[in-house]
Amino acid sequence: MTRLFKTLAAGTIMAASALTAPAFALDEQQKKEMGEFIREYLIENPEIMVEVQNALEAKQQAQRTEMASKAVAENTKAIFNSEHDISLGNPNGDVTIVEFFDYNCGYCKRAMGDMDEIIAKDPNVRFILKELPILGPDSMAAHKVSNAVRLLAPEKYAEFHRQLLGSQSHASEETAIAVATSLGLDEAAIRKSLAENPNDNLVRETYQLASNLGVTGTPTYVVGNEAVFGAVGLDTLQEKIANVRACGKASC
Repeated sequence: MTRLFKTLAAGTIMAASALTAPAFALDEQQKKEMGEFIREYLIENPEIMVEVQNALEAKQQAQRTEMASKAVAENTKAIFNSEHDISLGNPNGDVTIVEFFDYNCGYCKRAMGDMDEIIAKDPNVRFILKELPILGPDSMAAHKVSNAVRLLAPEKYAEFHRQLLGSQSHASEETAIAVATSLGLDEAAIRKSLAENPNDNLVRETYQLASNLGVTGTPTYVVGNEAVFGAVGLDTLQEKIANVRACGKASC
């Protein structure tokens, strides 16, 4: 391949995104040489592929965040003021964190400590728990028991939540009922509530809300105007809280 062609090819690659006129036609030999050059260039400079991948991921994340922020604005009442949700911390706090979780989510189990530390150290935060059973039938069954606890003894829900999510055991109807009865609830009353309140509509509403927000896994948080995906850790959540207080948004 000639030095001149390499120079022209390199210039073509760098300027391609800026071209507004139709691309010039290449004959078969030129196409072959161009392909060989591009392959050779990428092999000699593989870090370019990492840069491209990083740029793609950043663009996709920005698009996902923008879509989620729009969905937060359109679903404010369902996210922050649903009558079906239980909140921990200060019910009149100046900042609200909403967490979508599943009782069998390992990341949610580890992230529970972040919630507890925030509540313990910041007396002006409200923490809303949104149950999103996405990890199979046992998760769904455990969440139905959780709903029965919410209806029968809402004052015991927080302790039920901490014990079931904090357990190393797999969450199921059996383990959830065991936790509930250990807190003084009657098993017969729980089973009666399960039969009378299957919770199907509420779960469908939460699924739809999660879909609107682009939630694909747990935990996912909503802080201020922003959805925060994944177990991001205590420092990030505290930073988002501080931003909401400083500028009214999760990212200032």
